[in-house]
Amino acid sequence: MIVFLVVLPWVAVFARNFSQDFDLTWGSDRVRILNNGELLTLSLDKDSGSAFQSKNEYLFGKISVQLKLVRHCHILASQGSTWDEIDFEFLGNLSGDPYTVHTNVITEGKGDREQQFRLWFDPIADFHTYSIIWNPHVIIFYVDGTPIREFKNLDSTKVPFPESRAMRIHSSIWNADDWATKGGLIKTDWSKGPFTASFRNISAQACIWASGSGAYPCSSNSWLAKQLDAPSLERLMWVQKHYMIYNYCIDLKRFPQGLPLECAATT
Repeated sequence: MIVFLVVLPWVAVFARNFSQDFDLTWGSDRVRILNNGELLTLSLDKDSGSAFQSKNEYLFGKISVQLKLVRHCHILASQGSTWDEIDFEFLGNLSGDPYTVHTNVITEGKGDREQQFRLWFDPIADFHTYSIIWNPHVIIFYVDGTPIREFKNLDSTKVPFPESRAMRIHSSIWNADDWATKGGLIKTDWSKGPFTASFRNISAQACIWASGSGAYPCSSNSWLAKQLDAPSLERLMWVQKHYMIYNYCIDLKRFPQGLPLECAATT
């Protein structure tokens, strides 16, 4: 966790260039930045995966990236023992099987808020857009502009919501065949590697902490007050009816003492 002892102003940021706006955090020899910083690839082999993270830390924003998938993780995360994290993970199985999109919201180091989905297209065949809107009211997960999940800020229920810790964008590709591939039943076939995921058109319409003093310029951005309207809620419900495969809010075996508080009021 990054601790700030003074109140700092906000600056609107539009991160678009992988060379200028992101750092390689591990497996740098397995990362390629192409097309003048507009395209980045992460690769995984039997020895190592690879990862990058944003130079800036954000508190609220609209984060979008176009991905052509292999297994990898795309998250917003803070640091420290009581960290916050917003997860968009993609779990592969056998070649030809559908991907599982795994979402989670972690606040103060506590998660257990997983929802999982199948996709209605082949995410390996072409680029698709994955987005997160995170504002003081709600977190919304989107696939190609279609909302698949919302996590509301329910102040009245005292459910923790990530609203005080700045986060970086993290993305990685790594071997998770001990748990992610049908519970670890399917192991990675390294003869088909290396496995490569491609990223382009990444954007962070967001705010970062900056030194000095000033006004709050993000108030005019539409994402800052964004909530799902009736047509968007209908699309979300359609996705959850047809493509959701796991929802912690109905898992009574996992929570025999009672479902989490937010499950009564959030989708």
